[in-house]
Amino acid sequence: MGVALTRSAQWTAAGHGAKTLEVTPLNEAIVKEIMMFVESFIYKYPQEANYVFVEPLEWKTNLDPSAFGSGYAVSGTTVKSEEVDKDGEPLLYLSVPQIKIRSFGQLSRMLYIAKSMKLKEAQACIEANRNPVAKILGLDYNIINEKNGNSFVSSVLDKMNKDDDPEREIKMKIALQLKQLDLHLLSHSLKHISLEIRLNSGTVKNDIELLKQFSGKGEQSVLESIEYTSDYEFSNGCRAPPWRQIQGEICYVLVKPHDAEILCITCSKEGVFLNGGKTDDEGQINYERKGEIYKDLVTLLKEKSAIFSENMSKQEIKFSEQLQKDQPNKSPKEEVAVTHKASITSRRSAQEKNRINLGRSQLTKRLEPSLNWRTSVSSKDRNTLRDAQVEKHGGKLEKSRSSLSSGRAQLIRKSVEKIEEIISDSSSESEEDEEQPDHRQEANADLPSEYWQIQKLVKYLKGGNQTATVIALCSMKDFNLAQETCQLAIRDVGGLEVLINLLETDEVKCKIGSLKILKEISHNPQIRRNIVDLGGLPVMVNILDSPHKSLKCLAAETIANVAKFKRARRVVRRHGGITKLVALLDCGKHSAEPAQSSLYETRDVEVARCGALALWSCSKSYANKEAIRKAGGIPLLARLLKTSHEDMLIPVVGTLQECASEENYRAAIKAERIIENLVKNLNSENEQLQEHCAMAIYQCAEDEDTRDLVRLHGGLKPLASLLNNTDNKERLAAVTGAIWKCSISKENVTKFREYKAIETLVGLLTDQPEEVLVNVVGALGECCQEHENRIIIRKCGGIQPLVNLLVGINQALLVNVTKAVGACAVEPESMMIIDRLDGVRLLWSLLKNPHPDVKASAAWALCPCIQNAKDAGEMVRSFVGGLELVVNLLKSENKEVLASVCAVITNIAKDQENLAVITDHGVVPLLSKLANTNNDKLRRHLAETISRCCMWGRNRVAFGEHKAVAPLVRYLKSNDTNVHRATAQALYQLSEDADNCITMHENGAVKLLLDMVGSPDEELQEAAAGCIANIRRLALAIEKARYS
Repeated sequence: MGVALTRSAQWTAAGHGAKTLEVTPLNEAIVKEIMMFVESFIYKYPQEANYVFVEPLEWKTNLDPSAFGSGYAVSGTTVKSEEVDKDGEPLLYLSVPQIKIRSFGQLSRMLYIAKSMKLKEAQACIEANRNPVAKILGLDYNIINEKNGNSFVSSVLDKMNKDDDPEREIKMKIALQLKQLDLHLLSHSLKHISLEIRLNSGTVKNDIELLKQFSGKGEQSVLESIEYTSDYEFSNGCRAPPWRQIQGEICYVLVKPHDAEILCITCSKEGVFLNGGKTDDEGQINYERKGEIYKDLVTLLKEKSAIFSENMSKQEIKFSEQLQKDQPNKSPKEEVAVTHKASITSRRSAQEKNRINLGRSQLTKRLEPSLNWRTSVSSKDRNTLRDAQVEKHGGKLEKSRSSLSSGRAQLIRKSVEKIEEIISDSSSESEEDEEQPDHRQEANADLPSEYWQIQKLVKYLKGGNQTATVIALCSMKDFNLAQETCQLAIRDVGGLEVLINLLETDEVKCKIGSLKILKEISHNPQIRRNIVDLGGLPVMVNILDSPHKSLKCLAAETIANVAKFKRARRVVRRHGGITKLVALLDCGKHSAEPAQSSLYETRDVEVARCGALALWSCSKSYANKEAIRKAGGIPLLARLLKTSHEDMLIPVVGTLQECASEENYRAAIKAERIIENLVKNLNSENEQLQEHCAMAIYQCAEDEDTRDLVRLHGGLKPLASLLNNTDNKERLAAVTGAIWKCSISKENVTKFREYKAIETLVGLLTDQPEEVLVNVVGALGECCQEHENRIIIRKCGGIQPLVNLLVGINQALLVNVTKAVGACAVEPESMMIIDRLDGVRLLWSLLKNPHPDVKASAAWALCPCIQNAKDAGEMVRSFVGGLELVVNLLKSENKEVLASVCAVITNIAKDQENLAVITDHGVVPLLSKLANTNNDKLRRHLAETISRCCMWGRNRVAFGEHKAVAPLVRYLKSNDTNVHRATAQALYQLSEDADNCITMHENGAVKLLLDMVGSPDEELQEAAAGCIANIRRLALAIEKARYS
């Protein structure tokens, strides 16, 4: 079994937690086979079923203690099997949620008890016990089990002869049975894999190209757009990086259906599936599979998009005809020929492709732009390459830039293209001058002249002396380096390596020239990654220690451009870059440059500005935020915030804005009195500065003291006035976000009402992007908590646009809009408008939303709607399947969803007919299962629901039968008065049944209720007294019956 789980089962990649089984048909088949084996074990091998494992199999279970019947001792949240080992220890022990099992017999019984949940329990057991054989039989038997064929049999026989263990015979039998299961699982896996459809790059490419032909903005088009994530195509037709091709992946595509968000899809030989999407702005892909595998792209898209499926069925004939027309023309050579589809290249003929492919295979010339492949190079190859570099470039500058450092040499092995490039460099220069331009022209005949001019300049950089190098750098700087053609020209000819090598020389002019070029071209995402791959960041970090301020500025600005993705930010931190960048914020008068006061101050400000820019880029990762704080960055940023230089303020505020997402930073920002300066800069004329100040306030205003500081320093008025400028959407999103968070405090809401901000917010409910709408609706949701504001929103016509937003798909927007609609529904006049606009039905439909936060928010919003509706009972019944949907939500595992649904059921149950319906849907057993909870919010609403549900039929008796009474008594020990009141009312209703009274008495309810009779809360007093009275009446009746 261990071998099959290791070799055949498909596990998720190692992340922050333990590995789990992927959701694949193969894994499901393996788990079912193991489950069938365990279920039948007790009947097939009754003697072996009683064998006690060396170590228990332990995992987190979803089984409820109440599911265990005869043969088990159940006590609260623990279950013990009556079957014990020789030491008296139970063979099954459950202490919610952990379960330990020590025999096959108990495993088999557990699966029988689990019923419909047995597949999940089996999977959880396998995931938590990756090496079950070692736990069942011991480590020695696990080693034997991993052997194959005759060696396994001989090992078993040797073990039987040498082992003195009295249980050795039964252990050997189980070992043989587990080995047979292993072989069966491996055979079953092979059959399963052999039936899977295998795709190839040609098939995938055909599908994508055809889908492109049928895509567009028209109503009849199947998709809005479909495009590859990478323009580079390898010689085998794949576009996935080589280290992913090893795993069978072909390419990744971004698909925008007409009726769904953008899908990031992986096409692999095994099939097509959704991946984790792009992780940041630089286009890194989270390769982990999300969901099941489909046989091809069309099948997946039909599943994910109804419009695609509908339009595709109309276009199916054309699609098939086009597919058949393209198939015969596909020659084998074309499938393996390399194509390069960057923006600076054009399509090549089949003959040109084959010729280029042949040249690449011989590794003699650089025919295409380099790409960083993750491959390995032997130490011998590395030495040869290093020697070739030294031979060609030796003696150019005082510190030779031709010899690569050990770190640079390691980077060479990441790229087969780099190997081609260096081997070509080691050849004679005449050979390079004569042959390489010919191939360039042949392959890329339509490239602009700048491309070739830059390549010539790079050659001068490689081969010239110091003066020639400086001149070449100046000439290169004169080109338009913001143009992608120029950027890629430098990279393709190996110019990046040379520019980075120049940074390690002692010549300041060469360093400045190189950094100026790197600063410009590092705006290109591909160039950024190349710089990191070539080890450029550590060199730039070292330059931050230079006494020359110009060098420090350029290095910091280049780091700011490069550190736009996670790996780059990590490299900066690991090489001590954060500490050095923080030091730049406090640049002192220790420079080797002339000490002219005005020039000195200007350069000082520029150094600090560049340091802040780099920190802004680096602060997007949590570890870097901590590093900035520990390096003393907050006081320095606070000091720079007082400057009048807007160019300085923008990166400083940007850094604070990024860091303010962490609680430690918010406390430090408050301590350093930064809020006052943020508020002051809201009045600036610079829109970008206003945006970042508003965003920083948005982040910090999670804290109540900060919200008060914003008000005390006069920050609410400029925020309200900025709402009138709607042209800059980024700034508007930041401003509305700050207003939303500040509105959490009632005092701030009063101020916003004075500044007429609520009316302005209502006007922003239409024709705005989602990031603005989320914040606008969030702010209105907070304002709606007050009666005066609800009237303002209604009179301004805000109810209809709010209800219209209930049909969206943005999770954050739905959470906020449901809260706002629910708050408005408290007013009867507003509730009439909501009902007329079918808002209650829309809220009810959101209970089907897959996101728990949306479900919970919708449920909370339904409570005031049901309370204030004219004929609430009839309205609720009019929703087809609505009551069943609500009852089924009691099976959720999310505490907030459960609490909100209980609140909804409490309101639904006020109507006797609805209470009868939900009783028929099984509300009583589901509520009873929730009774064992420690969450006070859930306890309160659950107790209220139970109290209300007791008023129908024999529900009181049913709650007792489902063991809901004893847990309710424990609620009286809570510190929350609301929980006490709801629980006392529930116990009062339950105490109408004699058996429930006995249960309450046995669990000590009387003493707890007596204490609550003296509570200042009248409802609690009355309920507690009534419950005690019912228990006392029962006791008196029993006493009377005993003596009569």
